[in-house]
Order: sequence, then C-alpha cells, then structure tokens
Amino acid sequence: MPEDTAPQNPDWRTKPSDRFVLKWIKLNLSARLTPRLKEAVWLRPWMITLCASALGALAGLVYGLEWGALAGLLAAAAQVLDGVDGQLARLTGRQSPAGAFLDSVLDRYADGAMIIGMIVYLVRAPLPWPLWLIMTVGALALVGSNLISYSTARAEALSIDLGRPTLASKGTRTTVMVVCALGSAVWPLLPSAALVYLAVHPNAVIAARLWKAYHARD
Repeated sequence: MPEDTAPQNPDWRTKPSDRFVLKWIKLNLSARLTPRLKEAVWLRPWMITLCASALGALAGLVYGLEWGALAGLLAAAAQVLDGVDGQLARLTGRQSPAGAFLDSVLDRYADGAMIIGMIVYLVRAPLPWPLWLIMTVGALALVGSNLISYSTARAEALSIDLGRPTLASKGTRTTVMVVCALGSAVWPLLPSAALVYLAVHPNAVIAARLWKAYHARD
C-alpha cells in the first residue's frame, strides 16, 4: 500500500483482539498521534513500547509518593502511547512476533507498578483498613490482573474457547485506576475503589474461565 494512503486504512488503528475501552482509546486518542509520529523516519515501534512502559512504571512510582492525580495523568498518557507502538508498526510494515511479545511483557511490568504504587499510596494515606487487609486485597488485585492476560494467551495456545471477551480487559482496568487516581485530588481515598475492583472483577473472571475450561474438557 502506498505510504500516503496508509492512514486512510482503518485496519492500522486496531487489532482484532482489542476490546471495549482499549479499542476506544486507540481509535480516538492513539490514532490522532500515530500518523504524526510516522513522519519521524528514525522512530521505531520498540522505542515507543519502551517509552510507554517507562511512563507507566513512573506513574506507579509517583503514586507511591502520594501524588495520586499526577500518577493518573502519567498512566493515562502511557495508555495512549501504548496504543501507538502497534499502530506505527502496522503503518510502517514493521509488525513482528518479537515486538508483540515485548509489548505484552512490558505491559505487565507497567500494570504491576501502578497497582503496587496504589497499594503504597493507600497504606500511607492512610486507608482506615488494617494493614493485612490492604495487602490481601492488593495481592488479589495484582494476581488477578496479571492472570487475565495470562489465561487469555494460555487458552489461545491450547485452543480453549473462553466465550465472550471479558470486560476486565487491560483498557478497563487501567481506566478504572486512572479515574480513581485523578479523583484522589477530590477524595484522597478514592483509589481504594480501584483496588477493590481489581481484586474482585478480574478474579471473578478467572474463576469463571476455570469453571468453563473444566466443564469443556473431553
């Protein structure tokens, strides 16, 4: 496809696995930035992947320092930038399994940093919960969030049908964390709602997936 007509092709903006909130972010936010970055001929998708992950990790660090609203802004920027690397790869014909693998792995670090930062923030707030409860809910949030992506990839590798796409996807989880982080400027304990959500919804999805996989076995 000629380079000057590539931005008119809607396929470059998303991929089939994109769902719900993440798809909206890519179509309405990331796609506004990607064609401009494409003009920088030296820029490679992996560079954007590293920048997005570093920004996400920085958001987690800032969160732990009790700057919740700033952490929310950084995490939002990282989420938008995270959609750009794949778009740029498709626009420039640089898609590769290695690039997709790098993006998926570094996403887990950025997600984990944000959750850990949120836990530290709530401990220092202080949230009127006993420490053991904050740590337990935080651990469930961290494990459940990571298992959504892992179980999806594992099911695909084993050809297990998990049914309809989950609402607990990365875009939704990140958006909940971003909104609650930004809202901490109004109510400092609002991030506790994000922590509870991450502890409950993703793990409920994992439980449902285990049940479905168990009953679908031969």
